[in-house]
Amino acid sequence: MSSPLQILVAKRTAATAAQLAELGQRLFHATYATQNRPEDMAAYEAATFGPELQLAELQDPNTVFLLAQLVQQVVGYAKLNVDSRLGLDSAKTPEKRLEIERLYVEEDWIGTGLGAALMRRAIEEARQQGCRAVVLGVWEKNERAREFYQRFGFKPAGEHTFIIGSDVQRDLILRKGL
Repeated sequence: MSSPLQILVAKRTAATAAQLAELGQRLFHATYATQNRPEDMAAYEAATFGPELQLAELQDPNTVFLLAQLVQQVVGYAKLNVDSRLGLDSAKTPEKRLEIERLYVEEDWIGTGLGAALMRRAIEEARQQGCRAVVLGVWEKNERAREFYQRFGFKPAGEHTFIIGSDVQRDLILRKGL
């Protein structure tokens, strides 16, 4: 019997961009609103999740969006960037790597294996793209996400700043070799 969960590559259309704009803003807000000032959240969300911005990201050939769909409803997604420079200094010879820029799941589905299914599919995509590593940035205060990534074998590889509105935060860069 097949699973009702499907992990699909998003279509590069305006309709998908509108769906990603709403979903991305809503899930980001649900994840971080209690730990950030409302004005910083509003500024970041406006600058990151508009339909036009999502369409531009969808149309970037080095970007892949994975949609987690259950019974025709999208309940999570991942944004992947191929050939990411995250965590590489300019003096280093770059390895081909895939960055998981976003991985979000509806609150009701956290802990059900949905996030793990998205992660496995992202790692599969990295292998298909010929990448040598998968990298991501995670807020140092997001313990649940850090534990999740550790279960998949991600290890600390550096840090960088992440700005939400006017708040400068520290993200840990994690790396998993393939």
